[in-house]
Amino acid sequence: MTKYICIHGHFYQPPRENPWLEDVEMQDSAHPHHDWNERITEECYRQNAASRILGNDRKVVDIVNNYENMSFNFGPTLLSWLEEKAPDVYGRILEADKNSVKKFSGHGSAIAQAYNHMILPLANDRDRQTQVQWGIYDFKSRFNREPEGMWLPETAVDTPTLETLVDNGIKFTILAPRQAKKVRPLGEEEWEEVNDSTLDTTVPYTCKLPSGREIAIFFYNGPASHDIAYGGLLHSGENLANRLTNSFPEENEQCKIVHIATDGESFGHHHRHGDMALAYCFHHISHHDDAELTIYAEFLDKCPPRHEVEIWEDSSWSCVHGVERWRSNCGCAGDQSKSGQQQWREPLRNALDWLRDSMNKIYEQRMSEFTSDPWSVRGDYISVILDRSPENITSFIEDHTNQELTDDDKVTFMKLLEMQRNAMLMYTSCGWFFDHIGGIETVQIMQYAARCIQLCHEISGEDLEAEFMKFLEDAPSNEDLFENGSEVYEQYVKPSKIDLVRVGAHFALSSVFEEEEKGEFPVFCYSAKIKDFSRIEAGIQVLSVGRIHIKSQITLETTDLDMIGLYLGGQNLLATVGPRMGGKRFQQTTDKLIKTFHRGENVEVFRLMNVWPEGRNYSLKHLFKDEQRRIVNEILATTFDEIENSFRHIYEYHFAIMQMLRNMNMPLPTSLAAPAAFIINTDIIRELQQDQIDIKWLKNLVDQSKRLSLKLQDEVLGFETSRKINRLMDDFRENPDNIEDLKLTTELLAALKPTTGSIDLQNPQNIFFEQVRTTYPEMQEKAEKGDENAKQWVESFTKLAQHLELSLP
Repeated sequence: MTKYICIHGHFYQPPRENPWLEDVEMQDSAHPHHDWNERITEECYRQNAASRILGNDRKVVDIVNNYENMSFNFGPTLLSWLEEKAPDVYGRILEADKNSVKKFSGHGSAIAQAYNHMILPLANDRDRQTQVQWGIYDFKSRFNREPEGMWLPETAVDTPTLETLVDNGIKFTILAPRQAKKVRPLGEEEWEEVNDSTLDTTVPYTCKLPSGREIAIFFYNGPASHDIAYGGLLHSGENLANRLTNSFPEENEQCKIVHIATDGESFGHHHRHGDMALAYCFHHISHHDDAELTIYAEFLDKCPPRHEVEIWEDSSWSCVHGVERWRSNCGCAGDQSKSGQQQWREPLRNALDWLRDSMNKIYEQRMSEFTSDPWSVRGDYISVILDRSPENITSFIEDHTNQELTDDDKVTFMKLLEMQRNAMLMYTSCGWFFDHIGGIETVQIMQYAARCIQLCHEISGEDLEAEFMKFLEDAPSNEDLFENGSEVYEQYVKPSKIDLVRVGAHFALSSVFEEEEKGEFPVFCYSAKIKDFSRIEAGIQVLSVGRIHIKSQITLETTDLDMIGLYLGGQNLLATVGPRMGGKRFQQTTDKLIKTFHRGENVEVFRLMNVWPEGRNYSLKHLFKDEQRRIVNEILATTFDEIENSFRHIYEYHFAIMQMLRNMNMPLPTSLAAPAAFIINTDIIRELQQDQIDIKWLKNLVDQSKRLSLKLQDEVLGFETSRKINRLMDDFRENPDNIEDLKLTTELLAALKPTTGSIDLQNPQNIFFEQVRTTYPEMQEKAEKGDENAKQWVESFTKLAQHLELSLP
């Protein structure tokens, strides 16, 4: 029997972008990272792109790209985020697939995924087709080849979904063992009913479809996959390898495959160092003759299906009730104490289905004014989603319309397509997966719905929001904070809506904190061009007045606005934004405002702002979240300084008393320990952020924290230490002869590694390994010939290896 092993990772995050800004805003729950995409990238996606293999002494002996050795899929929306925010990781993923083609007989490790993780058996025919087409187009644009397989969101499947895959050239998919209903050898008539315990998962199956075509299906090893995710199998890479190699059946009449499938985030995010267990598993299998690593497409070439399968319709891998988790109160819940309390799921889906169908009528009617095939245009729109350049948008419009469009028509054309894109995004599966209708995932899909409603109203004049909210009234909340989904929508979704005037307000509010404003500025997916700008300071008070042109890079919509920004200190930040007035009137109003402000007549300034023609008033809460946080921190800077000065006084004045208490093994009172911990944490982090570090002072701070038994902020300290060491090692890469960078990095690690387990050594280890292959042999040779500088370099390099937990060759 020829034995093969395949490990599949489903790497995915739901789209988290603000639907109006097309960017992920700050998420405090991901602190110290900006958002959860960034955090999981550092904990998982980056780690797997350069994972460590440890030797017997627990030192790193090699660094490998796990993606080269495994089967994997990445969600297209996640890849778009990685391409922009973590291009080095993105590049390693593409490189891995390219290298895997050579390794696996011309087949690549990557497979495609339906675009934004919509549950396909619950989608209508058009949406299911578009999800598959967009997923394939996205895959081809990134990996430069046709996908052979496709991952179905939540492995949710029915026969129409399989037909759609075959329609689009997909050869295979991966399902859970409980999704197989019955099997039989090819050519035989008698079926055998199976379940997740009796199904042979070591062979591929062919599923014959009503259309007369067929598709290959792999059913992963359920127990091993479960133990990776939940059973501690990632505690040891060798144990993982042995578990897989020992899972083959005894018969030897044909080739067999033991394969597992799990969330890719298991390898580093859900289980710290899970990537290293995976790397060592691959290493162990590759260096033993028990089995051979493969991927699904290669295995299909070598061992075509000899059995036929019939699937359970409307089944999935994460709901024993099929696809009910995404449309009913089936009992499945993340928190088992919430089981049976998801009565909101069905009304939410009903609301979205009604909204989709209502908008589709409007879409067909309006888009038919520009083209004879509105749905074909939607299918092709993925080419614009992946390339928002003005040239590509212009070319797309020209290629898909049967007439020359005015600027207003182009805006309508783009809004219609954006309405459809957001209608897809509002079905992202995570919106139903968790336990509360007020959870961030469900609020996110409601925001996509709100964006659809807004675009629909702007296109047609028809407002669907009130009726949509009536549907949500039938979605009961299982949290005391809200009675139903309508209240969640009112509280969390409505305030997040943005139009071009709101973008102008954001610009007006932030303009008072900028020294100079002129030219054109990006504001997320908008641009703001300003002229006739005046900014006047009077102590801490600031007045700004100007004219701005706002343009959406997504829908091409534009508007011209006049603005006033006023800051009076503290939280008193105000703005008024209104339609463009005549040039002469604007100048007269500006002159009057400036004179009034100079005289210190703030009440009159307020009055002039309130009578600004058709102007709307805004305050600090109307800033977009990231800028809001930055400005709040600026406003509170004086308050923070006062708090720090007070705590520093307590710490310094009572330092001797605290030492005496600890010498007598007495715990510090909270009133002393809290200020002391605050000051030492602040000073350590501040020192790490300096260009030049006083290492003696840093060591002294760490020693003080130990002597006083103070708790350091492990996560924040690890984050800042990692950033500093990354910068030092990046400098060392550019100038490898610099012994001082080597010494300082070593001293930093010696001082701070014992205090925090959160230092990320991945990038420093990568750079170190580069130098092992390049600079180190040269320096070693010079040192052996008596070069004193080289001897010092080799000595420092060797010490750094110990602190980076690396083995030198």
